[in-house]
Amino acid sequence: MKVLVIGSGGREHALVWKIAQSPLVTRVYCAPGNPGIGMLAENVPLKVDDLTGLLAFARAEGIGLTVVGPELPLSLGIVDLFEENGLKVFGARKNAALIEASKAFSKDLMKKYHVPTAAYEVFTEIEPAIAFIDRLGVPVVVKADGLAAGKGVIIAQSREEAIAAVTDMLSGNAFGSAGSRVVIEEFLRGEEASFLAFTDGRNIIPLASAQDHKAVFDGDKGPNTGGMGAYSPAPVVTPAIHEHVMQQVMRRTVDGMAAEGRPYKGVLYAGLMIDGDTIKTLEFNARFGDPECQPLLMRMKSDIVPVLLATAEGDISAICLEWHEKAAVCVVMAAGGYPGDYPKGDVISGLERAGAMEDLVVFHAGTTEKNGRFATSGGRVLGVTALGTTVQEAIERAYRGVNEISWQGVHYRTDIGRKALLRSE
Repeated sequence: MKVLVIGSGGREHALVWKIAQSPLVTRVYCAPGNPGIGMLAENVPLKVDDLTGLLAFARAEGIGLTVVGPELPLSLGIVDLFEENGLKVFGARKNAALIEASKAFSKDLMKKYHVPTAAYEVFTEIEPAIAFIDRLGVPVVVKADGLAAGKGVIIAQSREEAIAAVTDMLSGNAFGSAGSRVVIEEFLRGEEASFLAFTDGRNIIPLASAQDHKAVFDGDKGPNTGGMGAYSPAPVVTPAIHEHVMQQVMRRTVDGMAAEGRPYKGVLYAGLMIDGDTIKTLEFNARFGDPECQPLLMRMKSDIVPVLLATAEGDISAICLEWHEKAAVCVVMAAGGYPGDYPKGDVISGLERAGAMEDLVVFHAGTTEKNGRFATSGGRVLGVTALGTTVQEAIERAYRGVNEISWQGVHYRTDIGRKALLRSE
């Protein structure tokens, strides 16, 4: 079977890496891909939002399964288009992908179906928003309603910062149309975790637990990013919390989406805040997290293709996933200045040395080829991902890989996975 993966980041490199291992697969394509992906699959020069071009390619090449990585093509209706043309595709349909494409929709859904989440209100005008901020008090969270590449969330520590965030979004065009509505919600304390599950709209199969690190600097300081690293398993998700999340978050959400006439099929990602026994849902994503996908797929013992196919076909009831006991840690190596302005075109050295290490994979995200060498082309450049018998061992191996790689101005956090170690002490 031929498989087409849509996307060009570290998540898609991890998907291609895992899919290419399946005995069911004869050839893998990726659109548009990146140079790292190109070592495992054939890159296709089509943008993720070129839906008609992607459809034409899939039909011409006889693609047996298309796997959609990023949120943009999902929100544009690529799954609807492919299914209407008789093609098998993994991902949420447009009306279901709204759970990520609109934070207001997501929050209203959670409220209606009693999914635990933070108190909130939705605004399109500045003055009522400021009045609500004054009622909530600070710190407070200001979110752009639409898709903002993981950067449309501002945790405002002061009233002035909150008002500036609202003003920038509603009148300053900080996030374009994504910020034409804002969601303002109470600030939640605790520890974040990522909970992902495959669902066919009825049945739910959870993936292993994971934890992302969104802030750009050590100690969760600085602005939010698309993710600076992740690890799995996340000890904050105890067996009791896992069961609680399955019943009160995932089950209620999947059933609620079905009741709304928006059956959810694909991978559903819940961002959680855990404070003791209290669990609140921060957000939903309609796709694999990035960088959570990288350590999760490193730990997945099962062939991923049967579950992707079964999800696309609408029945995962016969699927059972197995996981390696080992832990996995992904450290994102970013361009200096990210998530703000950053340079491009810096030559990367040390990739071969790192790639030769046992139980370690360097997933490419923002790279390009320059005179036969790899160079930077994005904010998040690489995801150095390692396995270990313990989280500590996986951390050490990942950072050994990181230390082999360099370019001008490289930036990465040095504390990925530390929260897991604190829980094991």
